[in-house]
Amino acid sequence: MNRHADLPRRATLGFGFALVMLLATGCGGGGGDAAAPAPAPPPGSPRAVTIASGLDHPWSLAFLPDGRYLVTERAGRLRVVATDGTLSAPVTGLPAVQAAGQGGLLDLALAPDFATSGRIYWSYAEAGSGAEAGRNGTTVARGTLDLATRSVSGVQVIYRQPKVAGSNGHFGGRIALAPDGKLFIALGDRQIDSERGYAQDLSRGNGKIVRINSDGSIPADNPFVAIAGARPEIWSRGHRNPQGAAIDPTSGALWSVEHGPQGGDELNAVAPGRNYGWPLISFGCEYGATPLDSCTPVGGSSAGAGLEQPLAYWVPTSTAPSGMAFYTGSAIPEWRNSLLIGALAGQTLWKIDLAGSGNIVCTPRSGEVANRCAQVDLLRSLNRRIRDVRQGPDGFVYLLTDQGGNADQIIRVQP
Repeated sequence: MNRHADLPRRATLGFGFALVMLLATGCGGGGGDAAAPAPAPPPGSPRAVTIASGLDHPWSLAFLPDGRYLVTERAGRLRVVATDGTLSAPVTGLPAVQAAGQGGLLDLALAPDFATSGRIYWSYAEAGSGAEAGRNGTTVARGTLDLATRSVSGVQVIYRQPKVAGSNGHFGGRIALAPDGKLFIALGDRQIDSERGYAQDLSRGNGKIVRINSDGSIPADNPFVAIAGARPEIWSRGHRNPQGAAIDPTSGALWSVEHGPQGGDELNAVAPGRNYGWPLISFGCEYGATPLDSCTPVGGSSAGAGLEQPLAYWVPTSTAPSGMAFYTGSAIPEWRNSLLIGALAGQTLWKIDLAGSGNIVCTPRSGEVANRCAQVDLLRSLNRRIRDVRQGPDGFVYLLTDQGGNADQIIRVQP
């Protein structure tokens, strides 16, 4: 089945809409004539303000109660960033990370009671030892951060993805804290062909989103707890490489974005026990397949019985979605009730209107009309890979760029 044959048949979803995203630019940002520079924004329009510079491959941003920031850098550094942009020396006490390929120190989350407990959670790529030497996987730990000494103590590993050999990619790593205090952890399929099929295997950790209690124990109401041979932490399966996760503030449901292969990036509302299809179905093709707009999708089809359809997908090439946030603030009123999604290869910020009606179509194909979706021109003009997107306590939007070479920034988007 050609994946584009499904485009006219957009299913109506339980959230009240269906979404289709179509991206015209290539994964590497090349192809075609360069776009004309964006015009200067009118007075009062959002503008980008650099808060801090000199970071190197930052991955995650969190807001401290005193107005400072916490930032992870993939090489293994956790930094406190002052309100004037000064970077601290790395926080001490974190365990070693395997900083190779896509791996390293990844996501970060503050416990709801951080102001009194100092507890933080973080994910990282961990190298195996002993019988697991030569293998690696995604690990999540918690500990207590002392801001006065810039140190973490009481480190406790609360989750380990079963380790695999031969890959330094597709670790996933995003953490989302649910309103009830439980943790969702996104896990990639580990990238290599010999491993990706295990995204369908309930006895394996590849290509899953898992749900645990804050101490690492397994919630009794997880969907596969009673299934013999299944890993009880699994919440959903069939994911390729989730790079963003956020909790819908209205419903409390988990949403995630993940990288497809060549095209086929997806936005999903992740429900318990559901199968999101990879690699049985996809809207993307194997790397190198041509022509891009009509190649055979991975798995041979873009739909299958018992397999969930994405809320949105990008074809024929990828935007490489990253961090995401539901914007509920009032500082940028025209963005209220939007979902904001960063893009690495696309070097942009996608803004999806959640309050409107009708299908959502981005960068329309022939015969379609754009609706409820746009790239933020302000961010396109920066020509920066966007790794993380957060709404700050002040209602502004904060971004992390990911270019490397100690050239990365915290950017605040404000009127």
